[in-house]
Amino acid sequence: MRIRRLAPVLAVGVTATLLPALTPAHAATADPLQRFRSQHPAWHRCDTSQPAAYQCATIEVPLDYSHPTRKTIKLAISRMKAGTSGKRHGAILFNPGGPGGEGLSMPVMMNDMMPKKVRQQYDLIGFDPRGVGRSTPVTCGLTAAEQNIEHPYRPETFKRDVTWARTVAEKCRAKNGDALRYLTTRNTARDMDVIRAVLGEKKISYLGYSYGTYLGAVYAQMFPQRTDRFVLDSAVDPARVWRGMIQVWAEGTEPAFTRWTKWTALRNHTYRLGDTPAAVKKTFWDLIARADRDPIPYEGEKLNGDDIRAALRRQFFSPESAAKSVVSLKKAADGKPASRNSATPDDATEPRRSAAPGEQLPADNSTAVFWSVVCGDTAAWPRDPDQYRRDAIRNKARYPLYGDFGSNITPCAFWKKPAEPVTAVRNARLLTVQNQWDSQTPLASGLGMHRALKGSRMVYVKGGEGHGVYYGDPRACANRAVNAYLSTGRLPVRDVTCEVSGNQNRGPRKGMVPTPQPAPGVPGF
Repeated sequence: MRIRRLAPVLAVGVTATLLPALTPAHAATADPLQRFRSQHPAWHRCDTSQPAAYQCATIEVPLDYSHPTRKTIKLAISRMKAGTSGKRHGAILFNPGGPGGEGLSMPVMMNDMMPKKVRQQYDLIGFDPRGVGRSTPVTCGLTAAEQNIEHPYRPETFKRDVTWARTVAEKCRAKNGDALRYLTTRNTARDMDVIRAVLGEKKISYLGYSYGTYLGAVYAQMFPQRTDRFVLDSAVDPARVWRGMIQVWAEGTEPAFTRWTKWTALRNHTYRLGDTPAAVKKTFWDLIARADRDPIPYEGEKLNGDDIRAALRRQFFSPESAAKSVVSLKKAADGKPASRNSATPDDATEPRRSAAPGEQLPADNSTAVFWSVVCGDTAAWPRDPDQYRRDAIRNKARYPLYGDFGSNITPCAFWKKPAEPVTAVRNARLLTVQNQWDSQTPLASGLGMHRALKGSRMVYVKGGEGHGVYYGDPRACANRAVNAYLSTGRLPVRDVTCEVSGNQNRGPRKGMVPTPQPAPGVPGF
């Protein structure tokens, strides 16, 4: 870590002797954030169960950056230093996604994942974003039922869905008041810049997953001169924040489902779900209709068709996982012993919980932050409940698996208007990474980010499955490309396509990232 810290930026003219000396009051006026940027964190060992090199500290940031002398909040940060190899380049900050994901433990995880030649160049920096984990956590006091964000559209339950959405918004407002207006991506980006200054860095490097890609792009837009080597893994389409990002789950699932029917038909001798894609599709929808008539007993629960559609949406992006689950559900429907298929977690980057020993985080913390950010970032949410009803009906017809879930009403219909406009993400020279079959940020979403960032390069993993690319085998094609960029700061000359054979990337094959094949609607998040 550098010892020298950034000097305050003061406009004193060409010759200091021509102007009166700045008093402390004048200095505060010139740079009201200097007191935050000049903090000296009290670093300490995070947890005795973790490596001693994993250190934590707490700093303060303004709740509202337009009024930095008013209320402040605490921000939990962490680090693992680069060491003394003489190869240190700077500091790299991490975000695991969300919004609402805790990032304090990410240095420990990334220390294990990054190859030594990359790791020794960086201080690894984690943080819990504002409102999350140990960073002045927020709560809305939501019950477990109120935290469920998946609401299928049915005419007989829509009025109840509207009541749920209004109740969540009202409870969040009652618990937090105007503070909710400042739990936004733009303010988290400003927090990142305070972290940069506190670390004594002129620029910061960054690796963000999923929602963290949007956060990184917003930072690069707001602070381009302080942006170093940025990697956006499994990217959000900035043109679709945030309602469009939820709707795109439905749009992206349909081609994955079609692929699943073809994959499963070729393996009818194993799964017995049909020997043609049409037969497999019929088997699935017959199961949904059967569950709607008579809910299927499954691991102590009774699942109707809506429950199954929601539970299997992500699994269709990994055909084997979905096939096993459908077989298991069919057996359960027939009264045969069945157990839930333990699929690989869709988000391979999920960090450990960051609560301190003995500290109890609010049970609804992640949900409260999720709605605060997606509702508070943009004013583009419809305010008329009937528009959600119409959209849900239309999109259920277009995207039968999840269209009604993705377009049904949310608490954002009743949220207070944002404190500032959404960020228009444009040019940035950075690296994006994308799997072809990603349930949360499907290929079209990653392409949307890539198009918005005119100077960016993309590493596309053709045939790649799962949410999150940069993890695991450092020899894999995509990981090699990311490591080369983090090591040298040089972007590939052009976009890179990696091909997957089994679980290994094959390549790289340089060339433009392909446009996905047209599917019903627009592929998305």
